[in-house]
Amino acid sequence: MAQAFARLHGGPTVEAHSAGSNPSGQINAKAVEAMRELGYDLNTHESKSLADIPDVEYDVVVSMGCGDACPSVRAVRREDWNIPDPKEFSPERFREVRDLIEAKVKDLLAGLRIQRGAV
Repeated sequence: MAQAFARLHGGPTVEAHSAGSNPSGQINAKAVEAMRELGYDLNTHESKSLADIPDVEYDVVVSMGCGDACPSVRAVRREDWNIPDPKEFSPERFREVRDLIEAKVKDLLAGLRIQRGAV
């Protein structure tokens, strides 16, 4: 969801990647539905491992409780949002986490002075 929000709110100047230390291989159906409610098709995304993303130094790497695996991803700046994995949450609580992720992405982008469509 964070990658989707980065694309939505960052515009074409933002290149976002999403990966996990232990991916399931499929996008969570609750995430697909939660994003569909906002008009975004998460089915265009894939479940990826950290090994599947480009091996570059990123401007920012955000972790959400991935443990020791994330330090292997090179970054100028790191943030740990410590957001719970909502996969077992009720739809209402799932939406709360979705909205929290969106707010965090917007704050990050604003802090980087990135506005939709401009750098």
